[in-house]
Order: sequence, then structure tokens, then C-alpha cells
Amino acid sequence: MNIYVANLNYRVSSEDLEGIFAEYGTVTSAQVITDNLSGRSRGFGFVEMPDEAAAKKAIEELNGSEYDGKEIVVSVARPKTERPNQRRENDNKGYRGNSGNSGYRSNSRY
Repeated sequence: MNIYVANLNYRVSSEDLEGIFAEYGTVTSAQVITDNLSGRSRGFGFVEMPDEAAAKKAIEELNGSEYDGKEIVVSVARPKTERPNQRRENDNKGYRGNSGNSGYRSNSRY
């Protein structure tokens, strides 16, 4: 089962995250998500546990608990959904540009 963990202190490492969940059973992977440019934690991560019962118990007991000074949020991870590229979708809205017949006149005389 894939588990989402949010509101992590920026000092929490992937190893720390694995240690938290290892108390409930086998952890296949644990990863704190970091910023691509700075390498700094983004304050959330994911944990994979093969035993669904152990994962559910971990979610139930850890959600809302305090870790490293912050109240963490723990839930079943939802699959990432495809989102349209917001920037591309909005690039042409409301802008007509100067394509020749957009209503703009050039400096040349007709």
C-alpha cells in the first residue's frame, strides 16, 4: 500500500520516515520529496508497505500524531492524476496577437 505523509518538518529525512513506519511492519520504500533546484524537503513524502493491514494500522495511529514538532497528516496515497498544462491552456485565452487581421494597424499606409 502506498501511503502519503504530509506536514513533515523540513529536517525529516527519508531514513527518518522509514523508521517511523518500520515500527508497524515491513517498509518497501520511504521517500521525502525534495525540491529539484534547492534539494530542500518539500514537507511531504511517500511510504510503501506490502502488508495492507500493517499499513492501515500505521495510517490510523500516525495520522494526527506529532513528529519532530509538527502534527503529521498520514493517509492512503491517491494516484497522480493527469492535469492539463495550465500554462499552455491559458496562453492563448484573451490574446489575439497581431496576426494581420486582428484589428491592429501597422505604421505603413495602405
